[in-house]
Amino acid sequence: MASTDTQTPGEQPETPFHDLDHYLAIPRVGGLALSPDGSRLVTTVATLNDKGTEYRTALWELDPAGKRRARRITRSAKGEAGAVFAADGSLYFTSARPDPESPEADPVNALWVLPADGGEARVALSRAGGVSGLLAARNADALFVSAAVLAGSTDEDNDGERRKARKENKVAAILHSGYPVRYWDADLGPEQPRLFAVEPGADPEPGKPATVDAAAPVKLRNLTPDAGNGLREAETVVSPDGKTLYSSFAKPLAGADSRTVLVAVDVASGTRRVLLDSEGMNYFPGPVSPDGRTLVVLTETETTPQQAPQVKLHLLDLAAGEAAGSDGGEALTPLAHDWDRWPHPAAWLPDGSALLVTADEDGASPVFRISVPAAGGDAEVVRLTADAAAYTDVVVAPDGRRAYALRSSYEFPPEAVSIDLAGGGTTRLPAPAERPAFRGRLERVETTSAGGDRVPGYLALPEDASPANPAPLLLWIHGGPLGSWNAWTWRWNPWLLVARGYAVLLPDPALSTGYGQDHIQRGWGEWGKAPFQDLMDLTDAVERRPDIDETRTAAMGGSFGGYMANWVAGHTDRFKAIVTHASLWALDQFGPTTDAAQYWLKEMTAEMAAENSPHLHVQNIRTPMLVVHGDKDYRVPIGEGLRLWYELLSKSQLAADENGETEHRFLYFPDENHWILQPQHAKVWYGVVEHFLARNLLDKDLPVPDGLGL
Repeated sequence: MASTDTQTPGEQPETPFHDLDHYLAIPRVGGLALSPDGSRLVTTVATLNDKGTEYRTALWELDPAGKRRARRITRSAKGEAGAVFAADGSLYFTSARPDPESPEADPVNALWVLPADGGEARVALSRAGGVSGLLAARNADALFVSAAVLAGSTDEDNDGERRKARKENKVAAILHSGYPVRYWDADLGPEQPRLFAVEPGADPEPGKPATVDAAAPVKLRNLTPDAGNGLREAETVVSPDGKTLYSSFAKPLAGADSRTVLVAVDVASGTRRVLLDSEGMNYFPGPVSPDGRTLVVLTETETTPQQAPQVKLHLLDLAAGEAAGSDGGEALTPLAHDWDRWPHPAAWLPDGSALLVTADEDGASPVFRISVPAAGGDAEVVRLTADAAAYTDVVVAPDGRRAYALRSSYEFPPEAVSIDLAGGGTTRLPAPAERPAFRGRLERVETTSAGGDRVPGYLALPEDASPANPAPLLLWIHGGPLGSWNAWTWRWNPWLLVARGYAVLLPDPALSTGYGQDHIQRGWGEWGKAPFQDLMDLTDAVERRPDIDETRTAAMGGSFGGYMANWVAGHTDRFKAIVTHASLWALDQFGPTTDAAQYWLKEMTAEMAAENSPHLHVQNIRTPMLVVHGDKDYRVPIGEGLRLWYELLSKSQLAADENGETEHRFLYFPDENHWILQPQHAKVWYGVVEHFLARNLLDKDLPVPDGLGL
């Protein structure tokens, strides 16, 4: 995206949103880890490298008291991530930085440690296949990692040898006997995920001298050698005493189907027991209570073409659950089931009296406290954070008086805050970077549908939008579809387009979360009906504003939002341009080819898919469309984009002319997935979008980005 017309080379832009190079350089904060004594808080910060081609991550320490400045504690070209504090205060993380003790070794994502008493980071362990997730027990010296092994490897040495042989022989083939075979942008197999305990390794060889600062050797013990692909996408928690892991587990079923069950892994023996397994239900572990007796369990019902999923909280008495076995549903106690929201369990209070959760709530995602009632009592749900912001990564201080979280909204990117658990007040902690300034204003808007249902959303406006200077309108449709416009997004950031003079409408139509189960159910299985009508109704309401130019409007969306953009294109010509990213086009084709067909094919019957498929209305499309797709997108496979492009050029009312030219455009990324992740590709994405919108809404012929080589 080019700089503003008035900006000269070397001149500072008005805001970071007026120049994409400056926007891409804004530091990005993610994740929180709190030390067991509550004195140290660590986050990960991603910054753009000098060439502007990739982001590098580093660990930063924040002051929980909010008095000291944030300070960077790691530094390497490869970056660091996944910070976890062990019970002794040591900080573990993963990094592919070279090991200073073995500089000749090929760098892999290894486990590193920063000792609690200070000093340089060192490699705790490295393996040929690398490590990924980290877990530490709160009250015991117990550390666990998740890592992938080649199916059939007998031990770590054998796994390394087999990997080396595949690499040297340039073998990439994978033989499957089950489903699924892909996930987002990754081919599944021949690696399979496993859980490992990190344990003391063998002593040095007899007679071999040890240096003064020699690190204690550690090794991995495979706790789940026979797990198959069951731990793919697993959510895992560890008991405070480090003796048990609780994990979701994908159970294969007939017909290429599966469901998620809850298992317990005994660390001492490696024995895996199924705690919860019921037809039509999926189970996911939340945190374990401080006394180790109770596990929070999140349940999600299987969908049907007629019924949307329902997400509920439960408490599992672990002693009773283990005694009951795999049909242990009777050991579950419902928690706040009358609360009409989808909760995400975050953390227990230290005294075990209540649970902190987050949940989408009317354009926000606050922190709530749910009391744990005595037998026969009712749980009380209290909203703690009052602002219109989204909270994630919630951790609780040992004294139970404060929590810490990352907070964001459409007015600022994620930042660390302290939350007063008594009164709910929040305090922003000293951060690695200041909030980026933008020029514009954000308003909450809503209307009522013809059926009497509320349709809410956000509207981001340029500062100078007024009746004398009405702004062109961009309708942005969120993905999911089970989601909400309630948090900062780097990929779909409205302020970049607001800086170009557009108003951006962010609706939450039927199917959106945060408005109750009925709001979701109202659009279930009928994507082209209530959700489409909600979008049009809110657009109508906003277009009636005097500061909006109803003659210059466009619609944009990605994933489900791209589906809806395609549906809009075939059902109205009210918009002057439509941008559709990673979009569903032919639902009969999409269903069996997505990476999660077992989920999709439960959501609509073949008749419903045909009734809601945009491709059957291509002959009605007379609006110029910008189609965007990445070749490595396995969630919405590239075949959707390719078929959409061909049928636009051959069947729409703006089909290619006798010279093969068309008003439609296709922006193709051979090495991107469902999202556009590489910084320079993001720059191209926004630049092409701005070019396309200016051409069709403003009658301006802005240049396409230089990076396209055109």
